[in-house]
Amino acid sequence: MVPCLDEAENIGPVYEEIVAELAGYDDLEILFVDDGSTDATLEHIRSLAARDDRVSYLSFTRNFGVEPAFSAGYRYARNDWILHLDADLQFPPAEGRRLIETARTGYDAVFGIRVDRKDRWSRRVSSAVHDLIARKLLGIELPPGSTTFRLVRASLARRIVDLRLGTPYFLATVPRLTSAWTTVPTAHRPRLRGEPKVSWRGLARHSVELFVSYSDRTIAAAVTACLLAALAAFGGFAAALAGVSAGPLLYLAAGIALVALAVMGRYLVHIGRGQPRPPQFLVREANVPVAAADLLEPGRGPSRPARLAAAS
Repeated sequence: MVPCLDEAENIGPVYEEIVAELAGYDDLEILFVDDGSTDATLEHIRSLAARDDRVSYLSFTRNFGVEPAFSAGYRYARNDWILHLDADLQFPPAEGRRLIETARTGYDAVFGIRVDRKDRWSRRVSSAVHDLIARKLLGIELPPGSTTFRLVRASLARRIVDLRLGTPYFLATVPRLTSAWTTVPTAHRPRLRGEPKVSWRGLARHSVELFVSYSDRTIAAAVTACLLAALAAFGGFAAALAGVSAGPLLYLAAGIALVALAVMGRYLVHIGRGQPRPPQFLVREANVPVAAADLLEPGRGPSRPARLAAAS
């Protein structure tokens, strides 16, 4: 399963490398999920699908983001196991064999861990800080060092997608549903074609959603901060009555209270996202059966409806 956004240069290479390395596995399906690309990505995918029956695809009505893209792939993949592979080919498809062999020993999910990571130093540092905050400070159970390169039992992946979480975070949800997961060291290489699609703003937003949605420690700290600010304010008031200047103390208390209120406000956003909301994604075009609720035009079926009847 390959989610892609404006990866026209990589569609051919990723297809060729998957076929070269993984064609030996029975009933191989290569499912591309086009996340609202504006270049020739969809045209290249259509061309592959026209000449190779193993190629399936879903194309969104717009760019919905990383989690919706692979969630759609998890929902509509036809086989019992799903190997999630990014289109940038930084994880070689051949490394998928290591994940497959490990899964055969009894796991529901196997996550690839980058050895000798080939990203910029700033990305490596930010990932380490993110992991430290999430796992050590906030107590969130995450596969350490894991990324989107993973092999997941399809039944588990679909169960997570169907939870319809307001702030979905797949890596943090897997450990909540099964203890049968593990990590495997895998090779990593630099991106050769195209540009990274994940921005610093997007990464920061995704991290904040994880910290707020999967840990109670943040709001507990905010409540404690409010209580300390209240005590400081009362102390300042008492000092003022006694004729002692308490200006700095009151300023400190106000600052602490405002920070705490900001954290609590972020939790209210999280709660609001649990209310009715638009679909996680909407499919404009596909060559696989798609549920009516996920289609822009429910009456327009796929070109090969019989092929994935069981999966829908």
